[in-house]
Amino acid sequence: MRVMARIAAVLTAGALAAGCSSFHLPRTGEPVVLTTFTVLADIARNVAGEHLRVESLTKPGSEIHGYEPTPGDMKRAAKADLILDNGMNLEAWFDQFVADLDAERVTVSQGVAPVPITSDAYAGKPNPHAWMSPLNVQTYVDNMVTAFIRMAPEHESAFRDNAARYKLRLQEVHDELVGALSDLPRRQRALVTCEGAFSYLARDAGLSESFIWPVNAERQATPQQITQVIEYVRDHEVPAVFCESTVSDAPMQRVVEATGARFGGVLYVDSLSTGDGPVPTYLDLIRHDAETIAAALTGSSP
Repeated sequence: MRVMARIAAVLTAGALAAGCSSFHLPRTGEPVVLTTFTVLADIARNVAGEHLRVESLTKPGSEIHGYEPTPGDMKRAAKADLILDNGMNLEAWFDQFVADLDAERVTVSQGVAPVPITSDAYAGKPNPHAWMSPLNVQTYVDNMVTAFIRMAPEHESAFRDNAARYKLRLQEVHDELVGALSDLPRRQRALVTCEGAFSYLARDAGLSESFIWPVNAERQATPQQITQVIEYVRDHEVPAVFCESTVSDAPMQRVVEATGARFGGVLYVDSLSTGDGPVPTYLDLIRHDAETIAAALTGSSP
């Protein structure tokens, strides 16, 4: 966070030297919506349609939890009309990032019932990965519609129509998720991952879960964390385990070596892929994860 403090200090000093209390740059053209990561950007584009320009602060493949914004990020944010964050402590750096900006800020998870984290130093705090439930994303969409109408009221009907169509697609992908995992035998209904990012997906699909660490952080997995997962896999005879695209799977490979479970594949959570990758959209992400989990736990082809 020292890097973030230096960036904020430099840009704030420039703003004050110009005689203003908040940092901003001239805005031209269509309204700009800046989201904190790629998943939110894709959802927002489906609601905004052609009427707003939606950008993501982070690039495909970036880890969002410990992200350190750059001076370029600050300049982009200063040109934005609206900044969307997930909230639920996902973007620990966000409050400082927007402290001296005059763009409106909206937390899109507002109104979602959180699933609490149950272990480690984060115990009792909300699991921030609420978008891993398409049902929760319907609430994200409602919050975006409200914010977009405030920013561009002349396009209210378009935003509402776009949102209604997208919410139907969210319901469809939720039904696909539940259907893809509904035939898993009881003893195979266990999801073991590197990060505890799947609590909402597991809840929707009726899976139990275990993980090495609850939230991605700037540290290695501890021997105790790995041992606990090894014991869980052995006790529950879990056939396959997984890891996320934005972190190293080395700790989970140690679980594989100790238990004989298969490595079931890479799951996507905190970032979409590039356009030619496996999950260029949020709906693709949910479908990919559901299919990967079901195929690995049943031993079938994906």
